[in-house]
Amino acid sequence: MVNASIKKGWNGRFYEDFEIGDVYSHPLGKTVTQTDNQWFTLLTQNTNPIHFDNVYASKTEFKKTLVDSTFTVALVTGQSVTDVSQNVMANLGWDEIRLPNPVFEGDTIYSYSEVLEKRESASRPEVGIVKINTIGYNQDSKPVVTFRRTMMVYKTDHAPTYTDDLLENVLTEQANKGK
Repeated sequence: MVNASIKKGWNGRFYEDFEIGDVYSHPLGKTVTQTDNQWFTLLTQNTNPIHFDNVYASKTEFKKTLVDSTFTVALVTGQSVTDVSQNVMANLGWDEIRLPNPVFEGDTIYSYSEVLEKRESASRPEVGIVKINTIGYNQDSKPVVTFRRTMMVYKTDHAPTYTDDLLENVLTEQANKGK
């Protein structure tokens, strides 16, 4: 081992860390690009031209291309991972998905989540069940997506462990080169 102090990064919350009523402001925003929208729309085989045809979209009430709503759900879910589901064994469901305002290319999306419920799992002692409400909003503070998500979250002593063996090997190899 090298004479270095390895500082572990944030590895997310475990079941014991959640408290009903806690609100987590997710740290990363994302400006949605035309490429994001078109790639996701075509990757998911969505054929609605409002997501990729500017001429068609200009003839709608929005007058411009709309971001695929399933992209918005996926983006905001992804933004929440570091705070609420880094240590999830399984997602159990998304409920009450609402899209109160449209998202357009160039909008920047932010999000936060609130813990609604928490309970022990009746069948799996190594996890607990956590339900959250997540809200995504744009640069104008308008909500663009809301949903509830239920997850099985590992308890601290039962989560798969992260290993720094590879990093230790790299640091040792670099130190040996320097000798």
